[in-house]
Amino acid sequence: MDSMDTVSHQRIELARCLPGNNDRDQVLYDLAEALDDRFRVGGKVDDVDEAIDLHRAALELRPSGHPDRSSSLHHLALCLADRYEKLGAVTDLEEAITLGRAALELRPPGHSARHTTLNSLGYDLLQRFQKQAAMQDLDEAIELYRAALALRPPGHPDHSWSLHYLALCLADRYGKLGAVTDLEEAIMLGRAVLELRPPGHSARHVSLNNLACDLLQRFQKQAAMQDLDEAIELHRAALSLRPPGHPDRSSSLHHLAFRLADRYMKLGAVTDLEEAITLARAALELRPPGHSARHVSLSNLAYDLRQRFQKQAAMQDLDEAIELHWAALALCPPGHPDRSWSLHHLALCLADRYKKLGAVTDLEEAITLGRAALELHPPGHSARHVSLNNLACDLLQRFQEQAAMQDLDEAIELYRAVLALQPPGHPDRSSSLHYLARCLADRYEKLGAVTDLEEAITLERAALELRPPG
Repeated sequence: MDSMDTVSHQRIELARCLPGNNDRDQVLYDLAEALDDRFRVGGKVDDVDEAIDLHRAALELRPSGHPDRSSSLHHLALCLADRYEKLGAVTDLEEAITLGRAALELRPPGHSARHTTLNSLGYDLLQRFQKQAAMQDLDEAIELYRAALALRPPGHPDHSWSLHYLALCLADRYGKLGAVTDLEEAIMLGRAVLELRPPGHSARHVSLNNLACDLLQRFQKQAAMQDLDEAIELHRAALSLRPPGHPDRSSSLHHLAFRLADRYMKLGAVTDLEEAITLARAALELRPPGHSARHVSLSNLAYDLRQRFQKQAAMQDLDEAIELHWAALALCPPGHPDRSWSLHHLALCLADRYKKLGAVTDLEEAITLGRAALELHPPGHSARHVSLNNLACDLLQRFQEQAAMQDLDEAIELYRAVLALQPPGHPDRSSSLHYLARCLADRYEKLGAVTDLEEAITLERAALELRPPG
């Protein structure tokens, strides 16, 4: 019996079961479940809305002490969480968490369904963490998933899902706090999940993708090429399981393109960059205007094209990168979390074109965008040093074009601020020392202040110490 027939059948049952009938709570519950199942297949909000109303009605008929009250609490929470994922109303998520806690209280240790409620409440708390970034939600989700995993030993049909979600949470916590032990455990759990999802398993593509993402995180931390190489192979395998028409195909294309670009940056193999561009174009085609991730694909393709421009100097690559970054910026209005990076990368491309063609309008726009990016990277922001450095470079370019001392003075102050954020041991410290020295030497040539020259010499010596032979 398909979901449509099940719903129709349950409606007939409810029509026969009048208010006051002892079985009415169960019939309401069964129809609600049939409607939620149909919602999960077809995505019609009317179905989940009705399911929620019916679960509420069933819950009223199952007061405290009723043997099925925990089931109604649990399934009403599931429906509300489903609707939150569809519509994004935080009130639904908050109520789902409240109901999930109530259901868990009625399913103490030893209850046969405790693992299900632990898992569902953990998922809802993870969702709220992803919305609000409250660490207590993520920490609690991890504890709940550990408890659920303990009740789902090897051989349990849901063992792989408990491993999967615990790995996701640990990877999220690593992303937030940087504890390598969390990342290592996430990778270990991810490998265990993949073993339980052999070729042919319906969720294998998900596990391949998640393990690849965690290995990338470790590569970014430790720079071990075997992690990046394995991540690429895993993303290829995931892509092969997401053929044209698969809802996650664009995501696999995007991630594989990103990883190949990372490897190009590390090893310089142009074949990696060319493939990254091809895959990024394919991802963009699957994210037409209106797609929630279109700005990401626009930005990534633009980034790869700029990389190719820097290698091959083909102006059409740079011009296209600029157009793509403009399009991405239009999709990242003020308040968007990715706006600062769109501003940043567009400014870089415009500065590149100025260096190539000498159009002062490109340089002026790069400076304007660079200032806007810097405003979005206030003191304490992890990328502030990048924005300070890029704006300083552009101001130095304008000084060299127009000889306005205020540009050189500001560039010096910005480079000083960059240097303060790049203490000994920072990989970019030698570059900042060099550029600050260069600016001070330029100012000495302009104004003749010996203190500028002395400081420039000191800074260049310090830069040279950080750049040993080889």
